[in-house]
Amino acid sequence: MQILEKLLKIFGVYKLYEKWLEETIKKGEIPIHIAVIMDGNRRWARKKGLYPWLGHRFGAEKVDELIDWCINLGIKVITIYALSTENFKRSKRELEEIFRLLKEKSLEYVNDERLHKHGIRVKVIGRKDLLPRDVRDALEKLEEATSKYNNLYLNLAVAYGGRAEIVDASKNLIKDVLAGKVKVDEIDETILERYLYTSDIPNHEPDMIIRTSGEERISNFLLWQSAYSELVFLDVYWPEFRKIDLMRAIRIYQKRQRRFGV
Repeated sequence: MQILEKLLKIFGVYKLYEKWLEETIKKGEIPIHIAVIMDGNRRWARKKGLYPWLGHRFGAEKVDELIDWCINLGIKVITIYALSTENFKRSKRELEEIFRLLKEKSLEYVNDERLHKHGIRVKVIGRKDLLPRDVRDALEKLEEATSKYNNLYLNLAVAYGGRAEIVDASKNLIKDVLAGKVKVDEIDETILERYLYTSDIPNHEPDMIIRTSGEERISNFLLWQSAYSELVFLDVYWPEFRKIDLMRAIRIYQKRQRRFGV
């Protein structure tokens, strides 16, 4: 595929190919909810001779583009894996840079005209109590500023872990059982889902999960919600992700036959 792209660029028809691909996928079923594991930021930075945390900064700028692409394609729910619970094991300097970036982007998005023009609601899912107070305040300010919108949902998985989510949901469910609000015999999958971080998000189960960088695993991301998600693994680092990569992933999704166990 890379050879094909180089030939297309040489002959000046790359944009025509991109336009053809967009027209093609718009004739099929566009996924309502896509989730993205934005992997490869640090490896991309090292390849460029940069500090690892600069990869996160370039990766954050790519999220801005992703939002525009999803608006254009009619995608209604986006969930991005911004910071995992496991990421807290990284160096102090890298975490400081990530926290600084989260705060900066959150405050920037509060006044981002696109979010207000297109009615984009931002929700943070994860153990926010693990974050520094100023970072948490900035994220909550962003949530509050967009809380009344419902045209597109942008979910930021921050201090997030799929196992942690299930543990937290179980604890809260147990509390309600002990308080007499829920009977043990009533507990089923639907009841438990009400206690997940994603409980108030429409179409909370992703139709498709994209992971960049060439790695092929979901790394503790949306373990409950991804039971029937289509997984697409792309051999491109996140900072280099393009609209054409998103459209290719959607095309792969459209070619699959989703049976949901039937």
